[in-house]
Amino acid sequence: MPSIKKVVLKSGEVRYQFSVYLGIDKITGKKKRTNRSFSSLHEAKIELKKIQLQGLENKTQTIHRYTYEDVYLLWLENHKTEIRGTTLASKESKFRKRILPKFGRLPIKEITRLYCQTVVNEWAKELEAFNDYVIQTRLVFNYAMKMGLIDNNPMEYITLPSRKQDKIFIEKERNFMTKEELKMFMNYLEEENKLQTICLFRLLAFTGMRKGEVLALHWSDINFKSKDLYVQKTLAKVHSKHVLQPPKTKESYRWLDIDSITLEHLLKWKQEQIEQYEEFGFKVAKDQHQPIFATYHTRLNEMKYMRVSTPNDKLEAFFNRHKDLHKIHVHGFRHTHASLLFEAGATLKEVQSRLGHSDIKTTMDIYTHITQASREKLAEKFQKHIDF
Repeated sequence: MPSIKKVVLKSGEVRYQFSVYLGIDKITGKKKRTNRSFSSLHEAKIELKKIQLQGLENKTQTIHRYTYEDVYLLWLENHKTEIRGTTLASKESKFRKRILPKFGRLPIKEITRLYCQTVVNEWAKELEAFNDYVIQTRLVFNYAMKMGLIDNNPMEYITLPSRKQDKIFIEKERNFMTKEELKMFMNYLEEENKLQTICLFRLLAFTGMRKGEVLALHWSDINFKSKDLYVQKTLAKVHSKHVLQPPKTKESYRWLDIDSITLEHLLKWKQEQIEQYEEFGFKVAKDQHQPIFATYHTRLNEMKYMRVSTPNDKLEAFFNRHKDLHKIHVHGFRHTHASLLFEAGATLKEVQSRLGHSDIKTTMDIYTHITQASREKLAEKFQKHIDF
């Protein structure tokens, strides 16, 4: 089987090279080989597998040599241009941490249904969202079928283990605030009088935007006259770098109206941001280039987008200072917004549109979770009222 060799050129440049047999030339009758050279081992592996797959059609390669990881690399290469940066990083992480350790070295033609079921049973015990790993694993098997490497997908025949939900803890895990709890949260926030933080959490709670969508906002995205903003990008951390990328789905592109109080805070923050920049010796950019939530990065000595982890850190510290508040995660403000919209009489379709959900089922899942928690509270109130 062809091997990839690491070669150091006279210039000091490192190259990864291989030579592979392509079969007999039908015109000349001579044996054909090809030599390839790449700057990275990953690129060399991908290209070698492509050539070998092409060789299957000419009967110059054998199927049994292909491992699950071989097919995964080819599948990833074909699909990565269609996948958003954060989604791609998430997929690669899933394969690296759990799927490849179980399947990677196995010849893909020899992986059985029984083995797949055993792995899935293990994942079900270890992970709450194990089904996503099943879906990702299945995609590579599907690709192998298209390439003619296997006749059927062993993952199609497994049975998903059922997980029993413990409803006793539903109230404890409630990841949204009631109207009264949110009011108390905002009162404490106002008392601390940090404008940037006030704007950050008001936008999260009063628009239902995703954290990345809020952090990606530029001043040009807000129309102070018509009292609305346009969601058209999101901030994400991909391979340790913060990058702007398109929203999660096409439905995530949306106009959102903003309440007057939030707009007042934003106007004040816009002025204070100019003063903050001047303190550090910088000037704010034009509105279309100026992030609303920029912070000073000491190591880089420049103002950049707020890190995606910063809202989490701010919220955790805030809850530690105010122990009497109902504690939620940053994403819980999105659920809080949905909850209060439903409470105000909004329809499922209206909430779906405002949150930017592509599938109404996602909105319904939030609605179901919220109403379940509310039923728990009503049961407790009833029991306390009758007192027996």
